Amino acid sequence: MPSSADRITIPELTRATYAMVLAGGRGSRLKELTNERAKPAVHFGAKNRIIDFVLSNVWNSGIRKMGLATQYKAHSLIRHCQRGWNFARAERNEYFDILPASQRVDDAWYKGTADAVLQNLDIIDGYRPKYLLVLAGDHIYKMDYGIMLRQHVESGAQVTVGCIDVPIEQASAFGVMTVDKSNRITAFAEKPAKPAAMEGKPDRALASMGIYVFNYDFICDLLRTDAGQDGSTHDFGTDIIPELVKQGGAYSHWFNESCVRAEGEKEAYWRDVGTLDSFWEANIDLCTLSPALDIYDRSWPIWTYAELNAPAKFVHAEEGRTGRAVGSLVAGGTIVSGGLVEHSMLFANVKVNSFTHMRDCIVFPGADIGRGARLHRAIVEKEVRIPPNLVVGEDAALDAERFRRTDRGITLITKEMIAKL
Repeated sequence: MPSSADRITIPELTRATYAMVLAGGRGSRLKELTNERAKPAVHFGAKNRIIDFVLSNVWNSGIRKMGLATQYKAHSLIRHCQRGWNFARAERNEYFDILPASQRVDDAWYKGTADAVLQNLDIIDGYRPKYLLVLAGDHIYKMDYGIMLRQHVESGAQVTVGCIDVPIEQASAFGVMTVDKSNRITAFAEKPAKPAAMEGKPDRALASMGIYVFNYDFICDLLRTDAGQDGSTHDFGTDIIPELVKQGGAYSHWFNESCVRAEGEKEAYWRDVGTLDSFWEANIDLCTLSPALDIYDRSWPIWTYAELNAPAKFVHAEEGRTGRAVGSLVAGGTIVSGGLVEHSMLFANVKVNSFTHMRDCIVFPGADIGRGARLHRAIVEKEVRIPPNLVVGEDAALDAERFRRTDRGITLITKEMIAKL
């Protein structure tokens, strides 16, 4: 390890890094929420999209060259990034490339995560980076990637993999690794049926966050070799990382060491909001008095497209007809007209009509909640018109007949479902 006098600084590392964000996945476990958009484009936190968190981490970490690889139903995602992430300036050596699958290598779409990088190497080459940071675009967290970059360089690793411990019953959805005392990865399995437990923690497994750091020249050669391998799925978790583990050149980086926490935050916050239940829970938690994630932390802002909306408005102050929102997040352009909103999240330009009662709900932009409706533990899709007096969340069997209802009692309501009533 270099002495303190010779130690490379984090700004030097981030200036020499290109960040590739992989955002082409559908996210099928979110059901109808990804019928018209990729998972990274799904709305989150009353104002943002999921993709904003990883892009904000890149920007806040000081990395000024990044690309976004898209594929599945990418229009909504691309439009959001063009509107909200158009402040990179080439004259300041800042670049943000949107990279749809365009058959640059052959006539195939992206075959896997490694192939998505391979197909864009000619573009990345133009920036002459020393390091490549590969990121999944569909998780909620705050992280300083510069700290991980410094560990990668000082350890001499071929690849450094961001990791976090998760309950072992959930670990089959991740790449699972075993590490030694020096953080060298000694075993790695992608989405194993029987995940290996952590030493001394039989109920926890060490999971990959889908975050990788490579020396650029090294990974270029490796990706080109992998492209010619018969039987390869051209995926980092399935092919590239296991091979580097065999060679002894893979190291883990603990998220706890680079997680960005606001004052008072104790938890190293990271969420995979890949199911309706986890998506609902992560959003509704933001409505609590002391949420696990501080979205008001101005030292590490979550950048996004700022719509020009009028302020939120609450009207009527009559007995039984007072516009109120309690313990809730309410975005601009929303009007609560004589209804009661409790512990809920309303995105931009939502209309809540008189005598409605909403509790533990997430309402996407432009929805209209009809007069007298009662909604509990519901997710209402964009621009849905809830009929007057509709009741959701009080009769599980009826909800399951009409809408998408999870085993934990979260009800998803879309335009198509309303049209069939």
